[in-house]
Amino acid sequence: MPLPPAEPTGARGTREGGTDEAGASEIGTRRPVLAGGPADPAHVGVVAAAARAASPVTGTTVVVSLDGRSGSGKTVLGSAVAEALDCPVVHLDDIFPGWDGLAAGVQLVTEHVLVPLGRGEQPAYPTWDWRRSRPGPSVRVERSTHLVLEGCGALVPPALEYAAVRVWLDAPVALRRERALARDGELYAPHWARWATQEDLLYAAANPRDHAHVVLSTGAA
Repeated sequence: MPLPPAEPTGARGTREGGTDEAGASEIGTRRPVLAGGPADPAHVGVVAAAARAASPVTGTTVVVSLDGRSGSGKTVLGSAVAEALDCPVVHLDDIFPGWDGLAAGVQLVTEHVLVPLGRGEQPAYPTWDWRRSRPGPSVRVERSTHLVLEGCGALVPPALEYAAVRVWLDAPVALRRERALARDGELYAPHWARWATQEDLLYAAANPRDHAHVVLSTGAA
């Protein structure tokens, strides 16, 4: 997709074979800006406190997973929680292999990040270049006491099984769409319904909200 380049790795992620700076200019991303303003400090505090009190499901890293429909505020809150915990954040938007890749992205992040992390191995995930509609470079994830995973499908099996802290975000449809288009530009507009249909199918089967430890509203109803 012809979006402006932005850092794809989030906090403490490194492009395979190079540095953060080397990789930052090479990947088009669906999140060139964090739309919707800063995260609610109360929400950050609740999630960070839950993370500090949690134990890892596997391995030595507490995985904090934030899920919700497109535009619900996952990237904003996930980035703020990662900053509060001084830990890496993995954005599923960097991994989904295109506009029809929601389910595939869940499998990829499980295979390349969550499973290796649980085994004490070095995680490195494949990215998707949204500007060019093709695979991007692999990104290594620094191992830490905590990891924030945010994105649609973060609380869907098999990724769900690794989540020590499970957070679901709610927001009204109109507000979510406004945020998503502010973040990704009008280029997302033709794909909104296409992506929402995938969310409907995935969430109907998995009911991720029902598995959440914390449910937060990021906008007035």
